[in-house]
Amino acid sequence: MYKFTLSTDSTCDLYHDFIVENDIKFVPLTFTMEQDGKMEDHLDNFTEYSQYVDFYNQLRAGGFSRTSMLNYESHYQHFLKMAQGGAEDVVHFTISSGLSPTKTVAAKAAADVKKDYPKFEVYVVDPLTATVGQGALVRIALDWRNAGKTAQETYDYVNSLRLHIQHFVVANDLYYLKRGGRVSGVSAAVGTMLNIKPILTFDSEGKLQVIDKVKGNKKAIAFIKAKMEKEGPDEHKHVFIVHTDNVPCAKELEEYVKERFGIQPYVSIMGPVIGSHVGPGAFALGYLSKSLRGEI
Repeated sequence: MYKFTLSTDSTCDLYHDFIVENDIKFVPLTFTMEQDGKMEDHLDNFTEYSQYVDFYNQLRAGGFSRTSMLNYESHYQHFLKMAQGGAEDVVHFTISSGLSPTKTVAAKAAADVKKDYPKFEVYVVDPLTATVGQGALVRIALDWRNAGKTAQETYDYVNSLRLHIQHFVVANDLYYLKRGGRVSGVSAAVGTMLNIKPILTFDSEGKLQVIDKVKGNKKAIAFIKAKMEKEGPDEHKHVFIVHTDNVPCAKELEEYVKERFGIQPYVSIMGPVIGSHVGPGAFALGYLSKSLRGEI
Protein backbone atom coordinates (compact mmCIF):
# COMPACT_ATOMS: atom_id res chain seq x y z
CA MET A 1 0.00 0.00 0.00
CA TYR A 2 1.52 3.28 -1.09
CA LYS A 3 1.70 6.19 1.36
CA PHE A 4 0.69 8.72 -1.27
CA THR A 5 -0.86 9.05 -4.72
CA LEU A 6 1.34 10.28 -7.57
CA SER A 7 -0.20 12.67 -10.08
CA THR A 8 0.99 14.83 -12.98
CA ASP A 9 -0.25 16.94 -15.84
CA SER A 10 0.59 15.97 -19.40
CA THR A 11 3.58 18.28 -19.84
CA CYS A 12 5.76 15.60 -18.20
CA ASP A 13 5.79 13.89 -21.64
CA LEU A 14 5.75 10.40 -20.20
CA TYR A 15 4.14 7.87 -22.50
CA HIS A 16 0.59 6.66 -21.90
CA ASP A 17 1.60 3.05 -21.25
CA PHE A 18 4.14 4.10 -18.61
CA ILE A 19 1.54 6.25 -16.85
CA VAL A 20 -0.99 3.41 -16.77
CA GLU A 21 1.46 0.68 -15.79
CA ASN A 22 2.77 2.71 -12.84
CA ASP A 23 -0.60 3.91 -11.53
CA ILE A 24 0.16 7.61 -12.01
CA LYS A 25 -2.89 9.85 -12.04
CA PHE A 26 -2.86 11.93 -15.20
CA VAL A 27 -4.58 15.12 -16.26
CA PRO A 28 -4.13 16.33 -19.87
CA LEU A 29 -3.62 19.95 -20.84
CA THR A 30 -5.23 21.27 -24.01
CA PHE A 31 -4.16 22.68 -27.37
CA THR A 32 -6.00 24.16 -30.34
CA MET A 33 -4.90 23.35 -33.88
CA GLU A 34 -5.70 25.92 -36.56
CA GLN A 35 -5.35 24.61 -40.10
CA ASP A 36 -6.96 25.61 -43.40
CA GLY A 37 -9.13 28.15 -41.60
CA LYS A 38 -10.52 25.60 -39.16
CA MET A 39 -9.85 25.40 -35.43
CA GLU A 40 -10.08 22.18 -33.43
CA ASP A 41 -9.57 21.69 -29.71
CA HIS A 42 -7.62 18.66 -28.52
CA LEU A 43 -6.45 17.05 -25.31
CA ASP A 44 -2.77 16.33 -24.80
CA ASN A 45 -3.36 12.63 -24.21
CA PHE A 46 -1.80 10.82 -27.16
CA THR A 47 -1.60 7.06 -26.81
CA GLU A 48 0.25 6.13 -30.01
CA TYR A 49 3.61 7.32 -31.38
CA SER A 50 2.01 8.02 -34.76
CA GLN A 51 -0.20 10.68 -33.16
CA TYR A 52 2.86 12.70 -32.20
CA VAL A 53 4.28 12.44 -35.70
CA ASP A 54 0.94 13.46 -37.20
CA PHE A 55 0.90 16.54 -34.96
CA TYR A 56 4.31 17.70 -36.18
CA ASN A 57 3.40 16.96 -39.78
CA GLN A 58 0.38 19.23 -39.33
CA LEU A 59 2.69 22.01 -38.17
CA ARG A 60 4.98 21.41 -41.14
CA ALA A 61 1.95 21.66 -43.42
CA GLY A 62 1.13 25.14 -42.12
CA GLY A 63 -0.97 24.35 -39.07
CA PHE A 64 -0.67 26.56 -36.01
CA SER A 65 -1.11 25.18 -32.50
CA ARG A 66 -2.12 27.33 -29.56
CA THR A 67 -1.95 26.17 -25.96
CA SER A 68 -3.62 27.23 -22.75
CA MET A 69 -3.26 26.29 -19.11
CA LEU A 70 -5.55 23.60 -17.78
CA ASN A 71 -8.56 25.37 -16.33
CA TYR A 72 -9.77 25.35 -12.76
CA GLU A 73 -12.72 23.04 -13.35
CA SER A 74 -10.57 20.34 -14.96
CA HIS A 75 -8.21 20.45 -12.00
CA TYR A 76 -11.05 20.39 -9.53
CA GLN A 77 -12.63 17.33 -11.12
CA HIS A 78 -9.24 15.60 -11.31
CA PHE A 79 -8.62 16.06 -7.57
CA LEU A 80 -12.23 15.43 -6.59
CA LYS A 81 -12.16 12.02 -8.27
CA MET A 82 -9.08 11.08 -6.26
CA ALA A 83 -10.58 12.31 -3.00
CA GLN A 84 -13.80 10.43 -3.66
CA GLY A 85 -11.73 7.30 -4.29
CA GLY A 86 -10.18 7.57 -0.84
CA ALA A 87 -6.88 9.27 -1.69
CA GLU A 88 -5.43 11.43 1.07
CA ASP A 89 -1.85 12.56 0.40
CA VAL A 90 -1.12 13.41 -3.24
CA VAL A 91 2.10 14.61 -4.88
CA HIS A 92 1.10 16.42 -8.06
CA PHE A 93 3.40 17.82 -10.76
CA THR A 94 2.50 20.75 -12.99
CA ILE A 95 4.26 22.56 -15.81
CA SER A 96 6.84 25.14 -14.69
CA SER A 97 5.41 28.32 -13.15
CA GLY A 98 7.84 30.16 -15.42
CA LEU A 99 5.82 29.04 -18.43
CA SER A 100 2.27 28.92 -17.09
CA PRO A 101 0.24 29.75 -13.97
CA THR A 102 -1.09 26.18 -13.91
CA LYS A 103 0.49 25.53 -10.49
CA THR A 104 -1.62 28.29 -8.94
CA VAL A 105 -4.78 26.90 -10.54
CA ALA A 106 -3.96 23.38 -9.31
CA ALA A 107 -3.31 24.58 -5.76
CA LYS A 108 -6.60 26.49 -5.67
CA ALA A 109 -8.59 23.49 -6.94
CA ALA A 110 -6.90 21.17 -4.44
CA ALA A 111 -7.69 23.55 -1.58
CA ASP A 112 -11.32 23.68 -2.60
CA VAL A 113 -11.60 19.88 -2.70
CA LYS A 114 -10.04 19.76 0.75
CA LYS A 115 -12.95 21.82 2.12
CA ASP A 116 -15.22 18.79 1.63
CA TYR A 117 -12.52 16.16 2.23
CA PRO A 118 -10.42 17.45 5.16
CA LYS A 119 -7.92 14.58 4.97
CA PHE A 120 -7.17 15.31 1.31
CA GLU A 121 -3.77 17.00 1.01
CA VAL A 122 -2.11 17.86 -2.31
CA TYR A 123 1.59 18.71 -2.48
CA VAL A 124 1.85 20.67 -5.73
CA VAL A 125 5.36 20.48 -7.20
CA ASP A 126 6.51 23.33 -9.41
CA PRO A 127 9.29 21.52 -11.31
CA LEU A 128 10.78 24.73 -12.76
CA THR A 129 11.02 22.76 -15.98
CA ALA A 130 8.71 20.92 -18.37
CA THR A 131 8.57 18.00 -20.79
CA VAL A 132 11.08 15.25 -19.90
CA GLY A 133 12.75 17.37 -17.19
CA GLN A 134 9.44 17.35 -15.40
CA GLY A 135 9.11 13.68 -16.34
CA ALA A 136 12.46 12.90 -14.69
CA LEU A 137 11.21 14.32 -11.40
CA VAL A 138 8.01 12.29 -11.74
CA ARG A 139 10.12 9.16 -12.27
CA ILE A 140 12.14 9.92 -9.14
CA ALA A 141 8.94 10.54 -7.17
CA LEU A 142 7.67 7.20 -8.47
CA ASP A 143 10.77 5.46 -7.12
CA TRP A 144 10.24 7.10 -3.75
CA ARG A 145 6.56 6.21 -3.70
CA ASN A 146 7.40 2.59 -4.48
CA ALA A 147 10.05 2.59 -1.75
CA GLY A 148 7.46 3.54 0.85
CA LYS A 149 8.39 7.19 1.33
CA THR A 150 5.79 9.72 2.47
CA ALA A 151 4.38 12.53 0.38
CA GLN A 152 6.24 15.13 2.45
CA GLU A 153 9.56 13.29 2.10
CA THR A 154 9.10 12.92 -1.64
CA TYR A 155 7.95 16.52 -2.11
CA ASP A 156 10.97 17.85 -0.24
CA TYR A 157 13.37 15.61 -2.12
CA VAL A 158 12.22 16.41 -5.66
CA ASN A 159 12.18 20.12 -4.80
CA SER A 160 15.82 19.83 -3.73
CA LEU A 161 16.72 18.43 -7.17
CA ARG A 162 14.96 20.96 -9.40
CA LEU A 163 17.80 23.42 -9.91
CA HIS A 164 20.28 20.62 -10.51
CA ILE A 165 18.57 19.67 -13.78
CA GLN A 166 20.58 20.94 -16.74
CA HIS A 167 18.71 21.53 -20.00
CA PHE A 168 19.83 22.12 -23.56
CA VAL A 169 16.97 22.65 -26.01
CA VAL A 170 17.73 23.11 -29.71
CA ALA A 171 14.91 24.65 -31.73
CA ASN A 172 14.79 24.05 -35.47
CA ASP A 173 12.67 27.02 -36.52
CA LEU A 174 13.05 30.43 -34.91
CA TYR A 175 9.56 31.42 -36.05
CA TYR A 176 7.97 29.27 -33.36
CA LEU A 177 10.02 31.05 -30.72
CA LYS A 178 9.05 34.38 -32.25
CA ARG A 179 5.37 33.50 -31.82
CA GLY A 180 6.10 32.88 -28.16
CA GLY A 181 7.94 36.21 -27.88
CA ARG A 182 11.40 34.64 -27.49
CA VAL A 183 13.09 36.34 -30.45
CA SER A 184 12.32 39.34 -32.66
CA GLY A 185 10.78 39.07 -36.13
CA VAL A 186 14.01 40.23 -37.78
CA SER A 187 16.10 37.71 -35.84
CA ALA A 188 13.71 34.95 -36.83
CA ALA A 189 13.87 35.79 -40.53
CA VAL A 190 17.66 36.12 -40.61
CA GLY A 191 18.19 33.09 -38.38
CA THR A 192 16.08 30.80 -40.52
CA MET A 193 17.84 31.86 -43.71
CA LEU A 194 21.24 31.20 -42.14
CA ASN A 195 20.20 27.86 -40.59
CA ILE A 196 20.78 29.29 -37.13
CA LYS A 197 19.76 27.00 -34.27
CA PRO A 198 18.93 28.72 -30.98
CA ILE A 199 19.94 26.79 -27.86
CA LEU A 200 17.69 27.35 -24.87
CA THR A 201 17.72 26.37 -21.23
CA PHE A 202 15.51 26.77 -18.17
CA ASP A 203 16.72 29.42 -15.74
CA SER A 204 16.33 29.37 -11.96
CA GLU A 205 12.77 30.72 -12.26
CA GLY A 206 11.72 27.98 -14.67
CA LYS A 207 11.65 30.28 -17.68
CA LEU A 208 13.11 29.43 -21.07
CA GLN A 209 16.13 31.51 -22.02
CA VAL A 210 18.20 31.56 -25.22
CA ILE A 211 21.81 30.92 -24.18
CA ASP A 212 23.47 30.61 -27.59
CA LYS A 213 22.86 30.41 -31.32
CA VAL A 214 24.85 28.12 -33.57
CA LYS A 215 24.79 27.25 -37.26
CA GLY A 216 23.31 23.83 -37.94
CA ASN A 217 22.48 20.75 -35.91
CA LYS A 218 26.05 19.42 -35.91
CA LYS A 219 27.31 22.46 -34.02
CA ALA A 220 24.29 22.32 -31.71
CA ILE A 221 25.09 18.72 -30.81
CA ALA A 222 28.76 19.65 -30.34
CA PHE A 223 27.65 22.40 -27.93
CA ILE A 224 25.69 19.89 -25.84
CA LYS A 225 28.55 17.40 -25.81
CA ALA A 226 30.98 20.10 -24.68
CA LYS A 227 28.71 20.97 -21.77
CA MET A 228 28.47 17.33 -20.73
CA GLU A 229 32.24 16.91 -21.00
CA LYS A 230 32.61 19.83 -18.59
CA GLU A 231 30.35 18.12 -16.07
CA GLY A 232 28.40 14.97 -16.74
CA PRO A 233 25.47 13.34 -14.95
CA ASP A 234 25.59 12.88 -11.17
CA GLU A 235 25.09 9.64 -9.25
CA HIS A 236 21.39 9.54 -10.15
CA LYS A 237 22.37 8.80 -13.76
CA HIS A 238 19.18 10.41 -15.00
CA VAL A 239 19.67 11.54 -18.61
CA PHE A 240 16.71 12.33 -20.83
CA ILE A 241 16.43 13.16 -24.52
CA VAL A 242 13.33 14.43 -26.25
CA HIS A 243 12.65 15.52 -29.82
CA THR A 244 9.89 16.89 -32.01
CA ASP A 245 10.10 14.30 -34.78
CA ASN A 246 13.86 14.57 -35.18
CA VAL A 247 14.98 10.98 -34.64
CA PRO A 248 18.50 11.31 -36.17
CA CYS A 249 19.66 14.02 -33.74
CA ALA A 250 18.06 12.27 -30.76
CA LYS A 251 19.74 9.01 -31.79
CA GLU A 252 23.16 10.65 -32.10
CA LEU A 253 22.88 12.08 -28.59
CA GLU A 254 21.63 8.75 -27.25
CA GLU A 255 24.64 6.90 -28.66
CA TYR A 256 27.02 9.53 -27.26
CA VAL A 257 25.57 9.27 -23.75
CA LYS A 258 25.72 5.46 -23.83
CA GLU A 259 29.30 5.35 -25.08
CA ARG A 260 30.68 8.22 -23.00
CA PHE A 261 28.89 7.71 -19.68
CA GLY A 262 27.58 4.15 -19.81
CA ILE A 263 24.03 5.39 -19.23
CA GLN A 264 20.94 4.47 -21.24
CA PRO A 265 19.03 7.76 -21.47
CA TYR A 266 15.26 8.02 -21.58
CA VAL A 267 14.35 8.96 -25.16
CA SER A 268 10.91 10.14 -26.22
CA ILE A 269 9.03 12.39 -28.60
CA MET A 270 7.70 15.64 -27.18
CA GLY A 271 4.00 16.20 -26.64
CA PRO A 272 2.02 18.97 -28.34
CA VAL A 273 1.85 21.48 -25.47
CA ILE A 274 5.58 22.25 -25.32
CA GLY A 275 6.09 21.12 -28.92
CA SER A 276 3.78 23.91 -30.06
CA HIS A 277 6.34 26.44 -28.85
CA VAL A 278 9.51 24.94 -30.33
CA GLY A 279 8.08 23.48 -33.54
CA PRO A 280 9.02 20.33 -35.49
CA GLY A 281 12.62 19.24 -35.86
CA ALA A 282 13.75 20.31 -32.39
CA PHE A 283 15.63 18.17 -29.90
CA ALA A 284 16.77 18.49 -26.31
CA LEU A 285 18.90 16.78 -23.69
CA GLY A 286 18.77 17.15 -19.93
CA TYR A 287 20.35 15.52 -16.91
CA LEU A 288 20.79 15.79 -13.18
CA SER A 289 24.14 17.28 -12.17
CA LYS A 290 25.99 18.24 -9.01
CA SER A 291 26.16 21.87 -10.17
CA LEU A 292 23.22 24.22 -10.24
CA ARG A 293 21.71 25.65 -13.39
CA GLY A 294 23.93 28.23 -14.99
CA GLU A 295 27.08 26.88 -13.34
CA ILE A 296 28.16 24.60 -16.19
